[in-house]
Amino acid sequence: MKLIIGNKKYSSWSFRPWLAMRVNRINFEEELIPFDFAAGNPAIKAAAPAGKVPVLVDGDLVIWESLAILEYLAERFPEAGLWPDDIAARARARAMASEMHGGFGALRSECPMNMARAVGAIGVSGAVHRDVARIETLWAEALAASGGPFLFGDFTNADAMFAPVVNRLDIYALSTHEAVARYTAAMKALPAWAEWETAGRAEPWIVEEDEA
Repeated sequence: MKLIIGNKKYSSWSFRPWLAMRVNRINFEEELIPFDFAAGNPAIKAAAPAGKVPVLVDGDLVIWESLAILEYLAERFPEAGLWPDDIAARARARAMASEMHGGFGALRSECPMNMARAVGAIGVSGAVHRDVARIETLWAEALAASGGPFLFGDFTNADAMFAPVVNRLDIYALSTHEAVARYTAAMKALPAWAEWETAGRAEPWIVEEDEA
C-alpha cells in the first residue's frame, strides 16, 4: 500500500490520511511529490487521476480524495476504529468530517496550513471569524459529549479531517476557546504529528501563495 502526498509543510489534504494511518499503525509506503512548480508539478498529474494529492494505491486500486481514502481505510482496517463504534457518534463524526471537507472555505483560503510558520496573528475577514466560531462550537460539543481527548474519545477520521485546522487556529492565533486549546494540545502531542511537522519544517521548498 502506497500513499502519494505533497509537501508536508503545506499539504493539508495529504496530512489527513497520512496522520490517520500513522496513528493507527497502518503500514504504507510514502511517496512525496512536491508542488514546487508555478504551474504544478507534472509528476503529480502523472501519478494522480485528478492531478492532485493525496492518492492511495492499494494493489490495482487507486483512490483519490482524502475523505474517500479515509472511508476506504476504515473498511479495509476495521480493527483500527477509524469511525466510532456507536451508531449515533459515528453519524456525527461523519457529518463533521463532511462539513470539514466541503466547508470553511474562508479559513482555508486566507489561512493556509503551514507547519513551519511562527505563531502570529494576521488580519482576516469576518468570514474567517465565522468559520472559527463554527469550529469552536463543533469541537466543544464533541469533546463535552465524548470526554476527549479527541473529538469522539479515541482518535478517528474526524480528527484526521480537522488536523490541518488545528494547525491553522494555532499558527494564526485565531481562537482562545478552552476546548480549542485542550484539543490542540492533544493533537500536537501525537508522535505522528511531531513526525510530520518536523519533516515539514525541514523541507526546502517555498510556495509563496501558501505563505500568508
